[in-house]
Order: sequence, then structure tokens, then C-alpha cells
Amino acid sequence: MCGIAGYHGHLPAGEAQALLQRMCAAIAHRGPDGQGIHVEAEVGFGHRRLAIIDLSEDGAQPMANDDGTVRVTYNGEIFNHVELRSMLEARGRRFRTSSDTEVLLRLYEEFGAECISHINGDFAFAIWDGARRRLLLARDRMGVRPLFHTMHEGRFYFASEAKALFAVPGIAPEIDPVALDQIFTLWAPIAPRTAFKGIFELPPAHLMIVEEGRTELRPYWALSFPDAGDGDNRSRAALAEELRTLLEDATRIRLRADVEVGSLLSGGLDSSVITALAARLAPGRLRSFGVTFDDPEFDESAWQQTMAQALGVTHHAVACRAGDIAAMFPAVIRHCERSVLRTAPAPLYRLARSVREQSVKVVLSGEGADEIFAGYDIFREARIRRFCGRQPESRTRPHLFRRIYPYLPSLQQQSPEYLAAFFGVGVDSPEDPLFSHRPRFRTTAGGKMFFSPELRSTLAGYDAAGELASLLPDDFRRWHPLHQAQYLETRLLLPGYILSSQGDRMAMAHGVEGRFPFLDHRMVEFASRLPPEAKLNGLREKHILREAATGLLPPTIANRPKQPYRAPDSASFRDANYAADLLSPAAISATGLFNPATIAKLLEKSRRSGLSGFRDNAAFVGILSTQLLSKDLPKPAPSGA
Repeated sequence: MCGIAGYHGHLPAGEAQALLQRMCAAIAHRGPDGQGIHVEAEVGFGHRRLAIIDLSEDGAQPMANDDGTVRVTYNGEIFNHVELRSMLEARGRRFRTSSDTEVLLRLYEEFGAECISHINGDFAFAIWDGARRRLLLARDRMGVRPLFHTMHEGRFYFASEAKALFAVPGIAPEIDPVALDQIFTLWAPIAPRTAFKGIFELPPAHLMIVEEGRTELRPYWALSFPDAGDGDNRSRAALAEELRTLLEDATRIRLRADVEVGSLLSGGLDSSVITALAARLAPGRLRSFGVTFDDPEFDESAWQQTMAQALGVTHHAVACRAGDIAAMFPAVIRHCERSVLRTAPAPLYRLARSVREQSVKVVLSGEGADEIFAGYDIFREARIRRFCGRQPESRTRPHLFRRIYPYLPSLQQQSPEYLAAFFGVGVDSPEDPLFSHRPRFRTTAGGKMFFSPELRSTLAGYDAAGELASLLPDDFRRWHPLHQAQYLETRLLLPGYILSSQGDRMAMAHGVEGRFPFLDHRMVEFASRLPPEAKLNGLREKHILREAATGLLPPTIANRPKQPYRAPDSASFRDANYAADLLSPAAISATGLFNPATIAKLLEKSRRSGLSGFRDNAAFVGILSTQLLSKDLPKPAPSGA
């Protein structure tokens, strides 16, 4: 795991060295163990190293092949590097290091751009092929590792984080109003758009070829599902057995490292399964880490202790107390490099810091299981909405909504009419490709009432959800409704929010690498072929995963209902002076993105009675994070710097 940066184009050597030094300095947190820079006629590469495999200098980057015609700067891990090395050696390739970086280099020598299809890993890399005078960039299938790029004054620049691009003279950070609209509707920008004008991200599962000043973007893998009624219809026992085997192997290869590997343990099903498998594969060596809260509404510490004791692992609980979220939030937004609608990244930022303080550089995580095995409430909610829509006059069907939100006591006493109206029963056509997500999008978009008149004018006629619908694959409408919902969650929110704002950015802020066995592409492809009822059985989420986990977990964990990871939102900032300053009429007017009058009303409501609804809380956090982002935008690097 590392941070990478570079350019393609002509720069004087002295200027290029200084530029790459600045770009690498901007992302030094991603690689505290070393730095490397290489410059030649048309290309420059920079690298910040987090040493995990081959800790010697032999694994340093940028790395070149034997004759120097191919060079790589690489962020991530190739988890099947052992098997690939054996395959390449059998084909006559010789190695001088034990690093997975050299495996990538030799793989490119052997297969060219097609090397990506052989890799099981999380990665973002750039390869300069001097013989072809071609730059190749690639990003992993699920979007675990970030890669940003831009064109400026005829040169192409790339980096692991946007802040490194702002070290280039003349590249000025400016918030993109369309991206802001997308975040305030969909929770994340639609790739390749980012929060900043003119700065783009390489979409997951894509490669880019830069040649003679031209860029070509290509997908090399795509998430897909069988037509409704098709799929893997073997017995549930056979499917559960294959799932267990795949997950064990995905965990095994993610334990490969020359440093200690820990595990994040929330106390829920997903992290408990991964921790249990890791404890079996690394007996007596595993340490687990979890975050706790003072507020029992969010705290899962009892479940963490139950699981840790059952496995006999040493567990480190990291307390996130009142005031901690507000104190960390400015740093969180600097690392997120975008507006966010929830404070959930902040406790994970605190957790990653604690992991690194314990001298652990790598942790396993259960992220991805909810997306690929239909664990989120939004999947169950969509099923109930369709069920109620078939008998809209029913007074019994809306009661099902209570079952999927036991952690929201305010819903438990509501009438069937209220529940049906609250969840939008009958509002959306079942034929709408965004049916599953429309209530979320509508509620989140309510926060746009706080946009300034100028921003509203700029965005007039734009429809973020409509753009998303226009980009869906051609065969999307042939899929089962559950699979349509899974696609939306997996291709938008997972890379755009979960793996970035709550994943890579919070961990790498402290030089910690997260690894996600559920996002092994073999797991994702297996899960996509499963029939819907194997994943969402009635209203029982992750049904097949629970079957596969039989014997791994205590029954109290195995049968525990889904409790989504949440953190206190607007209430966290009640005593934060900087929040009051940033949301003051003068500060709001200065950025020009929001309406001071409507925000004043929101703040008065917050002070008077607190903000209890999702819309108001999301709007509050979204506005505050945008104000922080605007305030902390780096100043453009001066020309000739």
C-alpha cells in the first residue's frame, strides 16, 4: 500500500524533480516508510511507500525491468502474487526481489495490458512502456484504491489523492456544483466526476491508456447478474459450501504480509465471520480492533467482546466519546476530499489511528458483504414497498416496515398509514430502474433546499438521479429487482462513499491498509450468480452467508439482526465553535453555495430541539463538510514553484 503520483509530457528535469517532491509530500501519510522519484524524457513517477511485502529496499519504487524500458509506480496489493510468480517462472521469467511489485512488472512484460485479468487484488498503478511510449493506468475491480487524474497545459497528471494534483502550478481546486448536487442526492459523485472541477477519477475496473497526448478509457471487468429466473440453482447446502471455501481462500491470501495483520471487529455478522476465519488461519497471532460509543444507540461493544472471547483473540476497543467526532471532523474532510452526509467516517479515522499506534499496518474488514449478499435495509425496504404496492389498501402489510428497523424506536408506534406514506408506498412505479433507491434519493435531496439561489440557477434542469439512470447497463432491466438494487449500491455507493470516505481515506490517513475478503472478485462473481432468495430469504438478509458461517460464530452473533454502522450526526457539533463559525451567515455567504436564511432556521431548530430526522441531519453534516472543504482548499501552487 502506498501513494503514487506522476505526469506524462515534457518538463525540464529540475522542474520535474521539484514537482514530484511536492506531489509526494502532499500524500506522505499514505507511505511513511520511504519515497522514490524517477524522471525521464516524457514521464515522471513519484512514490510514497508503506512497506508490507518485501520490507527491504529491493521492494522500493518506482521499479523498472531489467533494461529499464518498463517502469511501474503502484499502490495496493496483489493477493495472488505467490501463484502468479510461480506461473511466470514456469514461463521463463526471472525475479530479483520477493515483492508483488515485481510480479506486476513481469506480468506486464508477459501479457501487456491484459495482465490485469490475472490479478486478484486491490490496486491503482501506472506503467510506463518506454518502447511503446505509452502510459497505462489501472484501478481494481471494486474501486478499493483511488486514482485521480487531470490534463493541464498539455500534460497529463495523476495521483492517489486530489491534493497531490493541486501541487501542480496552475491547477486550482474549485468545488464542482454538479458533483455537489450528486452528493446531495446520491451520496457520491458519479465517476469519473469528483468533488473538484477538472479533476477526474479513474472508475473502478477501468484502465486508461495515455499516448501522444490522447487518452483512451476502457473497462476490463463489469459487475453483472443473470436474467431474472436464471442463476445458480444448486442446493443451498452446495452453495453454502462453495461460499465457505471461497471466503476462506479470500481471507487466507489477504493474510499474506511481512508485517502483522489485524482484524476490524464491529460485533456484526460480517466482521465476525472474517475475524473468525482469520483467527483459524493465524492461530494465536490475531489482534482485533473495534470502535465503541458512549451512546448505547450506536454502541456495539458487548457484541465485540462476545466475539473476541469466543475466538480467544486480543481485542482493542477504541472509545469515540462526546466531542471526539467534532474534534476530528476537519481532518476527516481533508482526507475525504469531498462533502459527506454522515459523520460515520470520523470514528473510523479514530480507529485507524489507534490501529497504527498499536504498530499494526494491515487490517482485514467485513466491508462488501452487505452489498453482495443483500444485507442492507434498503433491499428489504424495497421488497416490502413492492409487496405493499400490490395491495395498497392493506393495513397489515405496512407493519412489516417495523421489522426491519428495530433500532428506530420512533417508527414502532406509528400507524400503517403513516408507515406507508413515510416509505413512499405507491409513489414510484415498480418499473422505475431506480425504484429501490428512490426514497433515499428523495430524502437526501431534501437537503438541496439549503442551496443558494445562485447554485440553484447553475444547476437548473439538472437531474442527478436521471443521469445515473442513463448510465445503467443495457441488460439492467432484465435482472431481478433485488439484483438491480444490488447493482446500484455496489457500483455507486460502495466505491463512491464506503470504500473511499469510510475505507481507504480514513485508514491511509494513518498509514494503515484495509483488506476486504468479501470484495475478492471471485466472491463478487459467485454472489452475483446466486438466486435472490439465497441472499434475501423473505426478510432474512444475507441468508446464504449465515448458512455458510454455521459453526464459526456463537449463536447470538450468527442470528443477530442487522444493525447498520452509525455515529451521532448533528448532535456531535453542539459545542464545536468552529461549526458555528462556518455556518454563520457571513461564512455561508462567502462560499456562495448555500442560503444563509434557511441555514439559520436549521441551526435554530438544532439548538431548540435537536435534529432527529435523517434529512435534516444529512443536510447539516453535508453543509458543514462542504464549508470545511471550501475553507481548507489548498492554495494553487505558484508558477515556477
